[in-house]
Amino acid sequence: MPTYPDLQLYIGGVWRRTSDTLPVVDPATEAEIGRLPHARLSDLDDALEAAEAGFRVWRRTSPRDRAGVILQAAALMRERQEEIAQAITAEHGKPLAQARLEVIRGCEFFEWDAGEAVRTYGRVIPAAPGVRYVVHHQPIGVTLGLSPWNFPMSQPARKVAGALASGCSIILKAAEETPAGALHIVRAFHDAGLPPGVLNLVFGNPAEISDHLIRQDPVRLVAFTGSTKVGRELASLAAQHDTRALMELGGHAPVIVCEDTDVDRAAVSGAVRKYRNAGQVCTSPTRFFVHESIFARFLDAFAARAAAVTVGDGRKPDVEMGPLANHRRLPALRDLIEDARAKGAEVITGGERIGNQGYFLQPTVLANVPDGARVMQEEPFGPLAVVNPVASLDEAIARANSVPYGLAAYGFTNRADHVDRMTDEVEAGNLSINTLEASLPETPFGGVKASGTGREGGTEGLGNYMIVKTVSHAMEIV
Repeated sequence: MPTYPDLQLYIGGVWRRTSDTLPVVDPATEAEIGRLPHARLSDLDDALEAAEAGFRVWRRTSPRDRAGVILQAAALMRERQEEIAQAITAEHGKPLAQARLEVIRGCEFFEWDAGEAVRTYGRVIPAAPGVRYVVHHQPIGVTLGLSPWNFPMSQPARKVAGALASGCSIILKAAEETPAGALHIVRAFHDAGLPPGVLNLVFGNPAEISDHLIRQDPVRLVAFTGSTKVGRELASLAAQHDTRALMELGGHAPVIVCEDTDVDRAAVSGAVRKYRNAGQVCTSPTRFFVHESIFARFLDAFAARAAAVTVGDGRKPDVEMGPLANHRRLPALRDLIEDARAKGAEVITGGERIGNQGYFLQPTVLANVPDGARVMQEEPFGPLAVVNPVASLDEAIARANSVPYGLAAYGFTNRADHVDRMTDEVEAGNLSINTLEASLPETPFGGVKASGTGREGGTEGLGNYMIVKTVSHAMEIV
């Protein structure tokens, strides 16, 4: 079995240890696999000082040279795909095949943003003779990146790629439960020759780190992916210090299944994607609103595919779904299931823990769930799907929009008028029709309503990390 990496902080181009450590646990076996160093306040201050120095260097590095370093680091990550994937599976539990794909997805984020680094165009605005109005896009400064535990590699990659491509330096606070992906990103950039201080990595008490660093004047942007509750607290703190906030927050993705679709293919596709990463995905399709004329057929096909999902240790071949990533998710999901059952929902399949070692839960399908059940309003963030009948597209859209969230939404239909209505009326930052792919490096990603502000990826992504400066220049004093 590959060795789990030696976890350290990375500040000012130097690896560092601390005496204060906590265990990293394999969720499939509940065994300790590593010790995570926790940053002290003095470490955070050192990281801030290093990031300030790194920004002074990196902002003056040409976009082409910045792109070259990013691409070199991405190439190293591709070469190290298996080592990184093994570490991710060990700490997170996801099947090894999914971990390998996550490494490649992270590399694609870096490669896309490296290309965008050389396309941060300004413009010249027409003016009177002897006058020039020029718009410049410049890096905002030191950024604080806060990434979650569900995608240990690709989520930190989004933050680091956006910051470095735009010319910013970054202090990355990655998830304490799944730190190896971020560590490998930093290793690759260290080996690619990134100047010291441009990228810094810390772990520790999340509230202490965010509270301490957001208050510091040099921090000009907070980029966070996580729950709406925590995101609101961080955005409020950032607002108190006039710090820009990029927030990719929770979702509760609806899936509208129209009567004209290929029922069996839609059901199987929905079930396969629902249980990817054990449903621990902010864009995971969760609330299926199925036209009543095809409801029974869809439910049977969906539940059959869910029941057939192979659950086990992600390192074993043919496993489709690993354990939940941490011990907190088991009781949280069981509570949602029991609440729905008590309020009249049918448990079609699943709903129980598997074994007594590891955080394994059966892929679960609930049907005919009343709107008053908690799972209809709260994101389950696990292998739990709700399948409910609807009488019309009007009802489906209304129920899709009935939650505070608006990150991703999906639809299955072959009718152009249905697509047109969903495009206009479904409240989501990302709508996918006849596909359950919500996020690509080349497309902007983010939410509306309680699902956050700002966008990552696409041509829009670097804009969060940059300021717009207008220079008015008269050739003579006027």
